[in-house]
Amino acid sequence: MKKKSSVQPFVVEFSKAPTGIHGLDELTFGGLPLGQATLICGGAGSGKTLFGAEFLTRGATQFSEPGVLITFEESEKEMARNVASLGFDLDDLIARKLLVIDYVRVVRSEMQAVGEWNLEGLFVRLNHAIDSVGAKRVVLDTLEALFAGMGDSAILRAELHRLFRWLKDKGVTAVITAERGEGSLTRHGLEEYVSDCVILLDHRVHDQVATRRLRIVKYRGSRHGADEYPFLIGAHGLSVLPVTSLGLTHTASAERISSGVDRLDSMLGGKGYYRGSSVLVSGTAGTGKTSLAAFFVDAACRRGERCLYFLFEESPSQYMRNMRSIGLDLEPWVKQGLLKFHAARPNLYGLEAHLMTMHQLTEEFDPRVVVMDPVTNLVTVGTVNEVKSLLVRLIDFFKMRQITTVFTSLSTGAQVEESTDIGVSSLMDTWLMLRDHEFNGERNRLVHVLKSRGMAHSNQVREFCLSERGIELIDVYTGQGQLLTGTARLAQQNREKEADLERSEEFSRKKHSLLRQGQILRAQIAALQLELETEEADGARLEALEGGRQNAQAQARTDMGRARQVDARADAVLHRSKDKS
Repeated sequence: MKKKSSVQPFVVEFSKAPTGIHGLDELTFGGLPLGQATLICGGAGSGKTLFGAEFLTRGATQFSEPGVLITFEESEKEMARNVASLGFDLDDLIARKLLVIDYVRVVRSEMQAVGEWNLEGLFVRLNHAIDSVGAKRVVLDTLEALFAGMGDSAILRAELHRLFRWLKDKGVTAVITAERGEGSLTRHGLEEYVSDCVILLDHRVHDQVATRRLRIVKYRGSRHGADEYPFLIGAHGLSVLPVTSLGLTHTASAERISSGVDRLDSMLGGKGYYRGSSVLVSGTAGTGKTSLAAFFVDAACRRGERCLYFLFEESPSQYMRNMRSIGLDLEPWVKQGLLKFHAARPNLYGLEAHLMTMHQLTEEFDPRVVVMDPVTNLVTVGTVNEVKSLLVRLIDFFKMRQITTVFTSLSTGAQVEESTDIGVSSLMDTWLMLRDHEFNGERNRLVHVLKSRGMAHSNQVREFCLSERGIELIDVYTGQGQLLTGTARLAQQNREKEADLERSEEFSRKKHSLLRQGQILRAQIAALQLELETEEADGARLEALEGGRQNAQAQARTDMGRARQVDARADAVLHRSKDKS
């Protein structure tokens, strides 16, 4: 029986032409309107030309739809060179009859010299190019160059209508690029009204950090994502990462994996984290967040699982050197290909570039574990809401791939306790809070499992100790209404040991005394027993003597009686003899 796919298909209202651009087809529920015109507008450098080039390239290579590119600003060689950095080989497509590039040179002064202006010449060239390769897709880049000499808005509107109607009648899916105007989507303010679909590309700079945003302004007859979405122009073309496309459809695993610290596993129901869960380790500077994440990575590598580690503060070499101070050597895992580092300052590029880089590295390396350390550094290149939006995308992306993720978060000021600087705790399945405890002139580390969804977990605070032997979790002292850590805990434990020793010695003394008392009593009992036995023996002898005496007396009486009976018989005979005589 064929297994049913868990991925829900797009709901398509009418036929659409997929762009092949990562994320955009998801936003448009299938692609651009088939056989109709789409306007791509934006300022200089926003990516309009690259959008058109990728639309044609993906169409030819992935969907077997040849295309035509009419360019008014760049020659065929210039266009091929400019998009080669994205991995698009236009010369190869041209050689394979999958693409035609027609450079239409437009000179404004020549256009002004002509009395009546129309697009008949363009239609002829377009028709020839389309028929030569059987094109299904057309890109016109850009309209401003074409209409540069046109001053009459009525004629301009009429010719625009003619152009869009001609493209529809030809049955091609068209992408037309246009420069953004002041107070309108385009310079002429007309193209957006005659287009069936309008997509706005924006390239903005905030606090010296450049970001790109995409918005579908309109899409006739089709539902679509209407928010602003970050997009990136990377090594493989454009990528759009929409929030609205990420549904809560991932499967929750029941498998448990070790945190790398035995006693922490015990605090997490005795088994560690859930596979595919998101873990937040928060705390102030120096509390051991990175060390805890490192032990988790080491445990995963020991299981033979690939780990991807994003560093925002240290180089990989510095990071591995620092971990050796707590007895952890991660370099062998790097050499074995189980551990991969990606280190970059957050302000190297914008948030959407970080997001796309993480997606691409994850897809290429295919890890089972990902660590971002610290995620709060991304606030330097975006607002808190933007960073939270990025993390929403990342968490859902990782959960869909069953990747267990650890995010370290630096807490400052009032956020030290039960909140984070970027407000992502509600997105996390497990939250470990590390904090400092200052007492008696010392600062010591504490760890607490603030929450861990789906499992019974400890509610106790443990002292978090780092040494050359690694990480050790120790029970804190909570007696006498106070919490003691560090040397204060050791001193209290020593005092308790001394008190226990004194009690033990006192017990030994009392026990020894009782033993001696027992020995004396047992000796006395033995002497009395001996005296009793002697008395009993004497009594027995007396009794025996008395019995012998009594026996002798009885025998004497018996003998006397016998003797008397003989004498009596003799007297009787004598008397009888006397009588007869």
